[in-house]
Amino acid sequence: MLVEASSLELLRGSLRSGAIAPRAAVEDALARANSNAGRNVYLGLDAERALRAADELPARFPGANKPPLYGLPVSLKDCFDLAGFVTSLGSRFYARRNAVAIEDSAVAARLRSQGAVIVGKTHLHPLAYGITGENPDYGDSTQPCDATLLTGGSSSGGAASVQEGSAVAAIGTDTGGSIRVPAALCGLAGYRASIGLAHERGLWRGGVHLADSFDTLGWLFRDLRDGPLLAAALFELDVPSAADTTVRIGVAAREFLDDCEPVVMDCFARWQERLRGLGAELVPIDSSFWEEALEIYALIQASEAAAIHMAATGGDFSAFERTIAERLAWGASIPAAELLQFRLRHIAFREKMDVLLREHDFLIVPCAPVARLLVGADHSTSRKAILRFTTPFSLAGNPVVTLPGEGGAGVQLAAGRGYDAKLLAYAARLGLALH
Repeated sequence: MLVEASSLELLRGSLRSGAIAPRAAVEDALARANSNAGRNVYLGLDAERALRAADELPARFPGANKPPLYGLPVSLKDCFDLAGFVTSLGSRFYARRNAVAIEDSAVAARLRSQGAVIVGKTHLHPLAYGITGENPDYGDSTQPCDATLLTGGSSSGGAASVQEGSAVAAIGTDTGGSIRVPAALCGLAGYRASIGLAHERGLWRGGVHLADSFDTLGWLFRDLRDGPLLAAALFELDVPSAADTTVRIGVAAREFLDDCEPVVMDCFARWQERLRGLGAELVPIDSSFWEEALEIYALIQASEAAAIHMAATGGDFSAFERTIAERLAWGASIPAAELLQFRLRHIAFREKMDVLLREHDFLIVPCAPVARLLVGADHSTSRKAILRFTTPFSLAGNPVVTLPGEGGAGVQLAAGRGYDAKLLAYAARLGLALH
């Protein structure tokens, strides 16, 4: 049976053949932009600038040998500089304080070198310091397909841009789940790179961290089959075209999943069936030590985030929403001796995860115990519940692909640090099996 290519690959083929002009693809993307209830998918959008970039592509890349992202509209999280725009970090404080960027960040420059057209700069949870996509300064990020649901965060606008079709893929960051969670809640695929990979490629220039110990870059996109192309374009990864499907996968212990909604457990069960159907051996693991991940993560993250925002604020964090201000103030107050103890715990935790991933090719666990975050609901406890599922891989610095599920459920498929290519190849094979 003939399998149709992904929508991204179909558009890519049409652009490379000349059947569709880059301007037409970008015009179509712009027509879909900011279609959510808050009209706030993008915090920075200049249609004429994007169209000029599209018009320049044929002269920049003449002939048949086009770069991999030629003409594809993509979006950029607003914690990376883009020439001609102010980098807001999702905060009015920084929107007023920061000057218009005079040059592209390394990420933006890399995307342009690969032929992409950057549609605009997307919404994020303030300072990238949250998992829901709520934002008192710019409005909450709601899903374009359902105004009653939040996108999740912090790469909230990136998820919304892909869901609405104003971008075929979106650059996000992931510290504690900021690609994985919005991907899952919005029914998308996501890829967060191994910790350190973006630094190795020099991609943090012109970007603002939340917590350097855990920050990674990656993509939100629709189809698992597109992960290798996107990772190769951004990180220069050489992803094999074929993947070994006779793999050993560790499954989180049932006790760890006790707070999962039924829809999440149904999605998790379906993915396990698919994995077995492709030849994977699934084995339960002892994930009891994951319970300490959030405590370790939260303290180190708060300390590092406070240090990053100390210079701009002088230690007065009141310009930010109350919960973020409280976290930053706590982070600034942590004694050095206590921070050192938590860093030692972090090292010990990572060593345990490394052992697990020497014994297994991959690990799987749901992205979150919930499949929906309702607009206007009290989410004061949501962050802790979700981060319990994501922070084990954040502490260990693992690459993770979000396997999308119906109804906002999704599954994390994680590999050992540095095994991004193996993970992406396997996830693409799963995507092929779905079609």
